[in-house]
Amino acid sequence: MHSSDQPESTAEMFGLLLRHFRVLAGLSQDQLGKRIGYSKSQVAMVERGARPPTDVFVQRADEVLRAHGALIVAAPKPPKQTERRNPLPGWFTPFADEEEKAWARHSHENQVMPGLLQTEAYARAVFASHYPTYDDDEIEAKVAARLERQKLLSRRPLPDISFVLEVIVLTRPIGGRRVMKAQLHHLAEVARLRHVRIQLMDPDREDHAALDGPFVLLETDKRQQLAYIEGQGGSFFVTEQPELGNLFGQYGVTRAQAYTPERTLEKIEKMAEEL
Repeated sequence: MHSSDQPESTAEMFGLLLRHFRVLAGLSQDQLGKRIGYSKSQVAMVERGARPPTDVFVQRADEVLRAHGALIVAAPKPPKQTERRNPLPGWFTPFADEEEKAWARHSHENQVMPGLLQTEAYARAVFASHYPTYDDDEIEAKVAARLERQKLLSRRPLPDISFVLEVIVLTRPIGGRRVMKAQLHHLAEVARLRHVRIQLMDPDREDHAALDGPFVLLETDKRQQLAYIEGQGGSFFVTEQPELGNLFGQYGVTRAQAYTPERTLEKIEKMAEEL
């Protein structure tokens, strides 16, 4: 919510209405989240107008809070054409804005090369495999947006950036052998940057702290912390404690369990040569 007492967007107005019905129902953000299948952080972000609610969120909240359709009517409804032209999903835009200014960015990935590390050809292959299928214009727009985000790697002042990758990320030949070979050479170049640390998880480990899946951690230019978690069922932000602190702690343990950046670079170079 902005400093003004008046909401400045339909998302903020919806957030105020959601909070009104939640308080009337005598529920905390955590309690509402558990009843509708979302986290406390997600409920908090919707109430602040920082993230537009999904259709499922709106329908479940309206039912649980007995709003009799009021939340459904008030829910933000962005034009479908605008959404289709935008290469970044609406819910991801606030995160991308913070990422662009971030003082530090850390992530764990277990399936696909992180967007910040992708070559143009690799990114195009990723979007070309998407289901439902993107048309050519959509693919090109999304590739361009992904490459634009990579300016973070060379931004001044230099941010602190780190990645922990599962080995499968480097061995799955997305786009074919030639594309993957170029991707590995590019990865090695980025790994040599002094402000970037890339670590591979030891594939022989029986377990590690990040088995739950991929996530991204940000420390903003205002030294605030934010997490973004991706999953097949949807993606969401984490802004509240203790969940946020747990994720940063989890990442620290994960890095300690992975190969060192130096050993990782050696393995990347060897894999590129052998491909």
